[in-house]
Amino acid sequence: MNNENSTKTNINWYPGHMAKTRKQIESDLKIIDIVIELLDARIPISSQNPDIANIIKGKKKIVVLNKCDLADEKQNQLWLRYFEKRGIPAVLTDSNSGKGIEPCIRKIEEIMNLDLQQHADKGRIGRKIRAMILGIPNVGKSSFINRISKRTTAGVGNKPGVTKQKQWIRINEKIELLDTPGVLWPKFESEEVALNLAFTGTIKEDILERVDIAYYLTKFLIENHKTKLCERYKITEEFIEEKMKQEQPENENIYEIMLAIGRKRGCIISGGNIDEEKTARILLDEFKNGIIGKITIECPIENVF
Repeated sequence: MNNENSTKTNINWYPGHMAKTRKQIESDLKIIDIVIELLDARIPISSQNPDIANIIKGKKKIVVLNKCDLADEKQNQLWLRYFEKRGIPAVLTDSNSGKGIEPCIRKIEEIMNLDLQQHADKGRIGRKIRAMILGIPNVGKSSFINRISKRTTAGVGNKPGVTKQKQWIRINEKIELLDTPGVLWPKFESEEVALNLAFTGTIKEDILERVDIAYYLTKFLIENHKTKLCERYKITEEFIEEKMKQEQPENENIYEIMLAIGRKRGCIISGGNIDEEKTARILLDEFKNGIIGKITIECPIENVF
């Protein structure tokens, strides 16, 4: 790792086809009743594209905090209260297991109940709730769609004002989902946001240097989840404290701790050196998959947001 560059990351990644995607979403929203905004429960702010609030222009919305199984359970409940306090209905889901999918469906029906009643009063009996999922890549959209639709993707026919290209996925008797690419790319408002997205695997590792990401992850874990880090990699808190007290730049101390983790995991190459790439990959994969522990990176402290 180049210590001189340890505080620098490339956060300028922003695909050019974002504009085309946004235009398509804005067009499709004209026939949509409710937006399902999919976020990563570990980073609800960083995984929230700041453009969505403007794009949906007052549409009803429900926030789905996906991958809740990888996040701290107490923080999950705090995040639910955080959104509900702001008048935004929110639910927790784990799309891999199906946890939270039925409550999500019930919440959508609850939100739309008054509108459906108004339609019925006007004689429009049986009108379906039309939903769209919005989110950034890799927050689990495909898995969520598969779960909520019970893996059935049969179209429900053409409707007035709906082009033939648009396919609708039947969720149940009341709800159908527009199957279009409701994906927006993240905008890196800060280095912290970029790193949070990298820690969770939301952006690919070729966007930022893997070893740099692992360094910052190690720093985060030392500062916030030292016990979990020590338990997973069989190092002691005393060892970390001794390393951090060394009279050299802090980044060098943290880097040495990261290499010590690599040594514990057998990431040794010729000459007894540590394979930093392999070490970084292990750290990132095990964090991303919840092996280090159920960890929420962003906590809903009011003065932070």
